[in-house]
Amino acid sequence: MEGFDADRYLVDQLVRPIANLYRITPLAAGETPTGPPVVYVRQKKLAIREDIRFYADEQETEELFQIKARNILDLGGSRYDVYAGEKQIGALEHQFKASLLRSTWRVRDAANQEVAVARERSLPLAIARRVIDFVPDIGGLIPIPPLHNFDLLIEDKVIGTMNRKFQLRDRYVLDISGDHERRLDRRLAIALAIGLDTLQNR
Repeated sequence: MEGFDADRYLVDQLVRPIANLYRITPLAAGETPTGPPVVYVRQKKLAIREDIRFYADEQETEELFQIKARNILDLGGSRYDVYAGEKQIGALEHQFKASLLRSTWRVRDAANQEVAVARERSLPLAIARRVIDFVPDIGGLIPIPPLHNFDLLIEDKVIGTMNRKFQLRDRYVLDISGDHERRLDRRLAIALAIGLDTLQNR
């Protein structure tokens, strides 16, 4: 699909009162765009069941794919299916037990086979953040870097990263240039990037 042949993308959040909006732009070296955005994303705030839509245009006239939660309640280990039209192209699975130490997600393809794992990069920072969460009175006074720095692994080999830029709004660089065999569908990679920002506390 046009726009989904890149290996690096800028994930840029747009601040709106009633929805989380994102813009996905392919990148060349550094943060130089190779062209205009290829995906626009809308997540309704306070939705009972998560439903995130990905569009080809800012006017949201052409839907490309979507993330749909299987269950209304997140009791740990939730699964989110990714559909392009009526066809399922994969799924994102939150790994509850592994995430007790550091956030971990599995990415599955249309055949329900695991193709990649996303894991919070720094174990010491992840543990420190969880400890501080138990002390709410002082937690806000201790500077801990953002959660959303992840490694993406295929067969335990790091093939990509998702790194947050230190800015007021959420801004990330998704880099999967190590996936030389292109085993990870770029649509699933983009869905994962959005999921890592929006679904962590679901």
